[in-house]
Amino acid sequence: MSLKDDINYVKEELSSDEKLLESAFRLEKFYKKHRIKIWALVGAAILGFGGKAGYDAYRDYKLNQANSAWLTLQKNPADQAALEQLRSNNPALYRLYLYDRGVKKRDTAKLQEVKGSSDALLADLAGYHIPVLASKPGDSKYYEDLSRVEKAYLALKEGKKDEARRLLALIGENSPVAGIARLLRHGTLK
Repeated sequence: MSLKDDINYVKEELSSDEKLLESAFRLEKFYKKHRIKIWALVGAAILGFGGKAGYDAYRDYKLNQANSAWLTLQKNPADQAALEQLRSNNPALYRLYLYDRGVKKRDTAKLQEVKGSSDALLADLAGYHIPVLASKPGDSKYYEDLSRVEKAYLALKEGKKDEARRLLALIGENSPVAGIARLLRHGTLK
């Protein structure tokens, strides 16, 4: 019986080796048939990962250059090279810098440049500050209540109490300028 068991064992081993060899032949046949597609897929994956790594490195370089220019401008606002470097490497930070300098230095030319930008928030705030610097009330979506207070104050100065009341009534109690609005409402009582 032992010889029969050995023969069966050898047959099973040959059968499993045969199956393994058959799988290897199938794999080789599949590879030969789809070789170009496989290598194209591998190449695309390598290029994709390499391209992303390259883009990330380039973006980090530009951000570092912009940050360096920003720090230089904080120390020396008259440095035109740093200003140009900031403009070319990070236009959003450049617009923020122009807005900041325009408000601090009361420079409407810088604010006009920001007002024409694609950044809705900065464009709105610059559009508000330009008339304010000229001692006129400005309109803003973000400073809406403050703008109403300014218009109500001017209406009170001109003696238009009904107009002032109407403007002050539009300001909610949870507004940051609600206290000022209450004080101005007392001015309309006489």
